[in-house]
Amino acid sequence: MILNISAVEPVRYTGKARFKFRCHKDISCFTRCCSRIDIMLTPYDIVVMKNRLKISSSEFLERYTNMIVDEKSSLPCVFLRMDRDKKCPFVTPEGCSIYEDRPVNCRYYPVGHGIIKKAVDREIVNEEFYFFLKEDHCKGFLEYYEWTIEEWLKDQGVESYDDINREWRLFQLRRNGPGESIDTKKQSLFYLACYDMDRFRRFIFESGFLNHFDVPESRVELVREDEIELLKLGFDLVKYLLMIEETFNIRQK
Repeated sequence: MILNISAVEPVRYTGKARFKFRCHKDISCFTRCCSRIDIMLTPYDIVVMKNRLKISSSEFLERYTNMIVDEKSSLPCVFLRMDRDKKCPFVTPEGCSIYEDRPVNCRYYPVGHGIIKKAVDREIVNEEFYFFLKEDHCKGFLEYYEWTIEEWLKDQGVESYDDINREWRLFQLRRNGPGESIDTKKQSLFYLACYDMDRFRRFIFESGFLNHFDVPESRVELVREDEIELLKLGFDLVKYLLMIEETFNIRQK
């Protein structure tokens, strides 16, 4: 989801595919991939980055992101805001200043990840695949370090991000039907539940949410203390709002 379509190699690969690549400070193109790009941020990216910067999710979103509404799905998407020179605000001549907490799409690079829906035995399944981003300026492919895609992703710490963001990625496959779109109220709740975790927590505990929905007390306590559990609750709310799954029961009066 680093959007540079002209650089996408139009071949689908499995995790066993092998390639040569290495990025390091002494390579001539060092940090060039950190400018003139659109980096979509996932929900877990925002949690990790705002905690690294010790600011609230609302402040992070206001200072460092732009939001657009995808025309095909009507869902809000969040992108890292580039600086006036069209560079990532966290890149320096020495490299990424938040490298340990960089977004998952930076971790994937130069690998991309895709999901398509296809019919298998009369059922619709999600098929995952990988592809390569081969930008003209990138010299990393000329290096002699060889990996499988699976080895690369493990080395870059991708697994935990993908595990947490998996349901959100599936939301991105949603498409409006003819004449259909999501209303602004649902768009606002999607944005809140997926991206603005600190404000979403206040919504859960300070609005009438827990009076309206029957959420087990054990889950309420987990959500109160654990941001990953809060994200999971947010994803469940999105599934409820989009009528993907009836994830909540109405509390009996």
